[in-house]
Amino acid sequence: MHAPRLISVIVPCRNEAEHIERFLQCVLAQQIPPGMALEVFIADGNSCDGTREILDSFAASHAMIHVIPNPAGIVSTGLNECIRQARGEIVLRMDVHTIYARDYIAQCVTELEQSQADNVGGPAQTVARTAFQKVAQIVYHSRLGSGGAKFHNVTYEGPVDTVCYGCWHRETLLDLGGFDEQLARNQDDELNLRLIRRGGRIWQSPRIQSWVTPRSSLHRLFRQYLEYGYWKVHVIRKHRLPASWRHLVPAAFVGGLAVLLAGALVSTSALALLAVALLTYILVVLAVSGWLCAAQANWRLFATLPIAFVAVHFAYGIGFWAGICDVVFRHRCWIATPSAGVAGR
Repeated sequence: MHAPRLISVIVPCRNEAEHIERFLQCVLAQQIPPGMALEVFIADGNSCDGTREILDSFAASHAMIHVIPNPAGIVSTGLNECIRQARGEIVLRMDVHTIYARDYIAQCVTELEQSQADNVGGPAQTVARTAFQKVAQIVYHSRLGSGGAKFHNVTYEGPVDTVCYGCWHRETLLDLGGFDEQLARNQDDELNLRLIRRGGRIWQSPRIQSWVTPRSSLHRLFRQYLEYGYWKVHVIRKHRLPASWRHLVPAAFVGGLAVLLAGALVSTSALALLAVALLTYILVVLAVSGWLCAAQANWRLFATLPIAFVAVHFAYGIGFWAGICDVVFRHRCWIATPSAGVAGR
């Protein structure tokens, strides 16, 4: 009798006592394809809120769950340690804060084998529980907020430049050398960029379903995009080119406004251009926000939605320029420590 084919689930986490039990129950309830078995590696980044005790309790009663240390405490180091210990021919990443359909793993395996892609995943779906999370959800899925990234389109099926989490043959991850441990953010995007530039293919399927909860406050949303912009610079520096030119737009906008603002101190022409640029931007944001609120039939969101758009645009742009300054002057600023680095959010 043949031994079952093994799937390895890899998960980074730190201080997730509020979410870890629900996540583990979700994994244990997953539908596994016939003839396959599951092992789960969870890299704990020095949790101090009771997460480790919950993990150890589950591991003691479920032989498939393995808890391993992640002393560095960031996503990439935890994932790489999981990959080193994984034995499965298929490796699948999951995140503690995400809700998964019961057939999530089965669909990942099916798509990986049928599409013959090197990495597969589902679209970036969200579920909102509060009014502000609804606003963040709209921003996240709109072209004005995402720049038209295909993985934000929940119905799109086809090749993409990145997907949520990912599912690979283990040999693919080993050939790539795992995740870049110099990156506390954007490590998924960077690995996928390496994969594509060596001729690999990434496939998105809407049948692979998971839902993440958006940030719950304007401050947290701003911080999230500040970090995204900052770490995107380090990815571009490594590869000499951006994965997509849309990644440069917020930085170009913020940088252009800064130049016009400086020029406005000595030139009325620069002041006029600054006023036109800001007025045009504000009108676009208000018009798009109004259209989206009408589509949602919820005009109460209009009081916050334009502010959220402005927050993500400026946060990403400012973070990008902070990253450039750090690269030039070789000094890491406070953004280098992400607010939720090992949570995978």
